Amino acid sequence: MAYIIEKYFTSLSEKQKEQFNSLQSLYQDWNEKINVISRKDIENFYERHVLHSLSIAKLISFKHGTSVLDFGTGGGFPGIPLAIFFPEVKFHLVDSIGKKITVVKNIIESLHLKNVTAEQIRVEELNQKYDFITCRAVAEIPQLLKWTKKLLSDENKNEIRNGWLFLKGGDLSSELSSISQKYKLIAVSSFFKEEFFREKWLIYLK
Repeated sequence: MAYIIEKYFTSLSEKQKEQFNSLQSLYQDWNEKINVISRKDIENFYERHVLHSLSIAKLISFKHGTSVLDFGTGGGFPGIPLAIFFPEVKFHLVDSIGKKITVVKNIIESLHLKNVTAEQIRVEELNQKYDFITCRAVAEIPQLLKWTKKLLSDENKNEIRNGWLFLKGGDLSSELSSISQKYKLIAVSSFFKEEFFREKWLIYLK
């Protein structure tokens, strides 16, 4: 039961509640065939995957029609939870590993999410433009920026300027000291009080 999601997001529709509540069983079923989430994390699924992904929704409320690339999406995080939360926003979830995209496509279909596409592709091969780019701990920040810089749209339609939204943990001082972009470092623990978030960060780069 996704009670922890409703604890922090109190205005979910019944459809959104139903979709969030369906997530864990869908991932558990797939995890028995393809290991997309560690066994320890599946026991804390809503906290460590869904709520963590939704920390982005605490920083920004994407406007209708916004386009978001979630690259290195793995099992679909943060893309799938954000797509449930923002049904009027277009999400493109990409990963180079085919079996992970197989799982993501199946979950998108099972949840009847019409605002999400998933594709097995290397991020370097993409040539579309997006308003925001999300990623969860795929590589160090300078490398993430290098891979995706050409993919950001110049046209801003949200309250904050187009940019990157990265979810990472631990000490980021060396990574952040080697980039020239302005950034905002937000402690996820400022949104959520669970112990898991104590050293988790949301980095917004313009």
